[in-house]
Amino acid sequence: MAIQAALLPDGRRLHLHDGPIDIVLEAWGDAGEIKLAYDQAVAAFREVLPGLVAELPTLREPLGAIEPPVNGPVARRMLAACSPYRQGFITPMAAVAGAVADHVLAALLAGRSLARAYVNDGGDIAAHLSPGERLVCGVVPDVSAAAIEGKIELTFDMPVRGIATSGAATKGSGGRSFSMGIADAVTVLARDAAAADAAATVVGNAVDLAEHPAIVRRPASDIDPDSDLGDRQITLAVGSLEPAEIDAALAAGLQTAERLRENGLIHGAVLALQGRYLICGDRSMLMLAA
Repeated sequence: MAIQAALLPDGRRLHLHDGPIDIVLEAWGDAGEIKLAYDQAVAAFREVLPGLVAELPTLREPLGAIEPPVNGPVARRMLAACSPYRQGFITPMAAVAGAVADHVLAALLAGRSLARAYVNDGGDIAAHLSPGERLVCGVVPDVSAAAIEGKIELTFDMPVRGIATSGAATKGSGGRSFSMGIADAVTVLARDAAAADAAATVVGNAVDLAEHPAIVRRPASDIDPDSDLGDRQITLAVGSLEPAEIDAALAAGLQTAERLRENGLIHGAVLALQGRYLICGDRSMLMLAA
């Protein structure tokens, strides 16, 4: 089946769709440069899903001491982003959306002169900024409510070019991936989208409580037999929690986020659960609504 590639009604944003991959991207600059950049992004996008499918068995395997052989450019980005977490449980699939965003952005920029650009792959965002430019992204902890609870402002001089969000599949959020934690959302800022994606998965899994009657879990394989998580328990629903329980779960996630920041793997994060938030890192980058 051919990919879908078309400008959205505003005439500025380009929509790319192929199977489970759904991207919206936008660039600013000279009209001729934007046209060439969009053509380059479409050409690169055509090869993304076939390349991932060819290496899918390897990409679904947990990382261990020996680095698995991968060949495609997106697969290599996935492996690089997830490798720092190989001592725990992680598969390269934890960074797939962010890696796709990074790959398409690289194609968009190759040989082009653009003031700024972003590639949004289902909420995982790769950004390009020239000197003096900025990009503002909304923080939406509950996708089903579609309410912007704050904003993240990126500028050229910040060491952040990737934003990714992970969270439990609660309240009909429609998320495409599973989480072993209970956060409504964990939004991470990192050097690129793949690094942010992998870290958001790790921090999202850490926002958790022990057995609790309000938390519904099932083996991932029961929901998706092909899941890279196998029989590990994933969160299906989280009922009402006491404030102290929410604080404890968020604190566990924040501890992990702070460790990743100290190790240079992320630059900041917002952790959200049932209306409560914790921020890791520079608050000037992560502003919540009053």
